Amino acid sequence: MNLIKNIYKILFEKYGPQGWWPLLNLGNVQSQSGSKSYGGYHPGNYELPLTEEQQFEIIAGAILTQNTSWNNVVKAILNLKQKKLLSVNNINKVNEKELALLIRPSGYFNQKAKRLKNVASFLISRQIKKLFAGKNLRAELLSLNGIGPETADSIMLYAAKKPIFVIDAYTKRIFARLGYNETGYDELQALFMSSLEPDAAMFNEYHALIVELAKNHCRKKPICSSCPLAGLCSYNKSIS
Repeated sequence: MNLIKNIYKILFEKYGPQGWWPLLNLGNVQSQSGSKSYGGYHPGNYELPLTEEQQFEIIAGAILTQNTSWNNVVKAILNLKQKKLLSVNNINKVNEKELALLIRPSGYFNQKAKRLKNVASFLISRQIKKLFAGKNLRAELLSLNGIGPETADSIMLYAAKKPIFVIDAYTKRIFARLGYNETGYDELQALFMSSLEPDAAMFNEYHALIVELAKNHCRKKPICSSCPLAGLCSYNKSIS
């Protein structure tokens, strides 16, 4: 078994299925900020999203989570849901200033409001179903203002269920500490794509498990003593 596959096995055994991407419902949201208790996670269920409305929620979430925590995104998405705005048509129609106020908890709200309006306008003309079925999905997403590789790949993996690996800051941090020299987005993505079978469900879990590891152990100031990857980690060995 190669090391990339072995790391996935270790993390999955430690944390179990993560149930990403969370799709929020107003009825199952609780007040415990910072935990999964506010609902929307679906561990072991890879059928979601089932509808274009759910797909758009993931698209919107991928934009809103840029440069902020998921807890802040939850607040913004719930604001949109409460106003019945979380759809392509309604985001396209809503006043940009009103939209910005509703998504204020996610930060950079004026910028993100423009991006959401831009994406909604694009999706009205392109249509989600046809877009996701096309051969140039990634290129089309990257052509949109405010959508870079990480956002595009998150949309592809979690909304379109395409087998593409998402690279984020957590992945870069963890694998740099594990001794991998690939630091660029494309290089690190190629490492995962060449080491794993093209399986959207596995890529989904692997990315989510990396985030879980980063939150629990591989922080900026890491907690190495109980980390499930401590035996493999160059950083841990250097401070031992």
